[in-house]
Amino acid sequence: MKEQDGDITNQYLACESRVIFELLMMSSGMMGAYTMILRGGVFCNAQTANFVLMAIELGNGNWSKGFYYLIPITAYLMGAIMSELLPNPIKKIGLFRWDTYLIGFELIVLLIIGFIPLTVTDKVVQVAINFICSMQYNTFRQAQGIPMSTTFCTNHLRQIGISIAKYLRKGDKSLLKKGKTHTLMLSSFIMGAIILASACNILKEKAIWIAMIPLFINLCILVYADLIQERHLLERTPLGH
Repeated sequence: MKEQDGDITNQYLACESRVIFELLMMSSGMMGAYTMILRGGVFCNAQTANFVLMAIELGNGNWSKGFYYLIPITAYLMGAIMSELLPNPIKKIGLFRWDTYLIGFELIVLLIIGFIPLTVTDKVVQVAINFICSMQYNTFRQAQGIPMSTTFCTNHLRQIGISIAKYLRKGDKSLLKKGKTHTLMLSSFIMGAIILASACNILKEKAIWIAMIPLFINLCILVYADLIQERHLLERTPLGH
């Protein structure tokens, strides 16, 4: 279904546009590189590694180390819960979409992280990034109708493989368009990680502020959409929700 506003026809909301997701992927790549290089050598954007590490420690009888991983796992769980509970109360305010508020919240968290010295335990930053990545992953679900994960790469790589296989089997070039979209997402993630990695040695803990740049661009796009371009569509729910 298409919504019309004068000469503009919008099939998707601004928060579902590919550019929003590409910038989210870039920022996520930066966050992943940041925690890997400066904050404990872990990838906080997803939780598979934490479950594996917890199981290894418990299997080796290191109970305290093993149960520690319940902290980041719980932070990720709470992020998912909060991102499900908050959108409806936020919608009643009627000013911005939940998606817009979330980007603003992420910016605040990353700003604070940049002030936390490297001498402070890495666990504080890891838990914070676990939390916001979970909220982002659960909030931004589809880019122009294509299911997305915005904080890690596994699904994008899988979808590229599926698109290639279907093209080889059916010979339909349109099937490659979906694969192209996922390739762009992967490229954005990698580019973000490269940029952040090159800045870590110079900016140290403040390198995370670079990840605020793509998020700030997103915030500007979404604020404009909520206040002007899509003001009449605030009640519409993004696809996948």
